[in-house]
Amino acid sequence: MSQQADETPWEGQCYKAAWIFGRQCADLAKSNPYGDLVDPLGTLINTLMTELWDNGFSQTEIRIAFEEAIRDMPRYAAGEERRDSN
Repeated sequence: MSQQADETPWEGQCYKAAWIFGRQCADLAKSNPYGDLVDPLGTLINTLMTELWDNGFSQTEIRIAFEEAIRDMPRYAAGEERRDSN
């Protein structure tokens, strides 16, 4: 199957979906009306996990993906705790 020039490759589609989700998460965290009563990122990640499970991913697949992402974070973050927002 050949890919047309105007189609985004699978990897690009994955990146775009993650980028959109990341931006939406940041916006929701900033607009959190509950302050310290609700951890917005914890709520979002927990809800993402349940949505992945509801959409056919196994508990093992989800757990491994989260664990691998956490293990890769130091390499990506290069020792920084938070990305500079400037």
